[in-house]
Amino acid sequence: MPDCSSVQRSLAWCQGKPELPGVKRRVYYISKYDILQWPELQHDANGRLQSAAYSGDFVLRADAKWKFIDIIADKSQLTSEAQGEYPSQTQLNKLVAVHPGVDDEASAAAAYLNNNDNVFLVEDMRGAVRVVGSDKWPTKTTVAQDLGQGATGTTSTTINVEATDECPAPFYAGTIDTDEGSINPEGNPNQNTGGNTGGGNSSGGSSSGSTPSYNNIVLINGVSYSVSGNLGTITGPITSIKITGSHMNNISVVYDSNNIEDHVNPTNNGTEATWTGNVTAPNEISVHRGTDANGSTIERWFKFTVGSGIVPGPSGNDQPSSGDDDNGGSYLDKD
Repeated sequence: MPDCSSVQRSLAWCQGKPELPGVKRRVYYISKYDILQWPELQHDANGRLQSAAYSGDFVLRADAKWKFIDIIADKSQLTSEAQGEYPSQTQLNKLVAVHPGVDDEASAAAAYLNNNDNVFLVEDMRGAVRVVGSDKWPTKTTVAQDLGQGATGTTSTTINVEATDECPAPFYAGTIDTDEGSINPEGNPNQNTGGNTGGGNSSGGSSSGSTPSYNNIVLINGVSYSVSGNLGTITGPITSIKITGSHMNNISVVYDSNNIEDHVNPTNNGTEATWTGNVTAPNEISVHRGTDANGSTIERWFKFTVGSGIVPGPSGNDQPSSGDDDNGGSYLDKD
């Protein structure tokens, strides 16, 4: 019997956190013909999407490179909207990329973008790369040109892209090989154990994954703890948790009676992950982590109670309580 348990999660937002709108001034694109292997979106056993971020990297044909188009950021836009009917709804991702030029090179864009099945990479103002185009459905690309009107008019070559996908433009943190060099040459910190291949026309292929490892020393509010199981009580408010390791994935911090789950994206090629927030007493925090290369297996790593009291430390200094659980961590030092 299939496991139909809910995959829904809480969606939190911190007051005052800025959300910067818009896209950056350069987009990258390539024909799907030149893609030998696709990164993967992760699903559960029922085919339900587990993350909007790709695992793995795009693998291109020999000598194939991502090409770029410089755009006017203030006139360009990436949007997504639902389409279809229950239970087969998908997302229609739309990119409007406005290039200012109308010369022969800009005009030639119509010849190699129209009637071609392409993939586009768009960087948002937070530095995250979004993918417009899927290995499952074709991408529609059209080019329009405007030579302007009168002395105060403006010229433009506009690339309109429509691509169906399982979620709003998925995130991609992998390698982007361009004529100018490689972006993220070390590859995607999220690696999978399987791959989708070439332009949606064939199947199979693989990409090597790396099993995550986690250091047992974690910084909580800047204080080092050796973590395992139940840490007991730590004095709140809890404002930061820093985790280090290698190839880390699927890290989340759960609190408020399991009603809030904050997902923490590892940085520096999967070697660091920092959660920031403000959790006050009384409360309980549990930290979860991925245990395999593709992030499909998740375990609760450690938990602790957020307390409001201060207990004397061994040298007479006030220190957070580490609790008396046999599996608990130990207070080590202060930065």
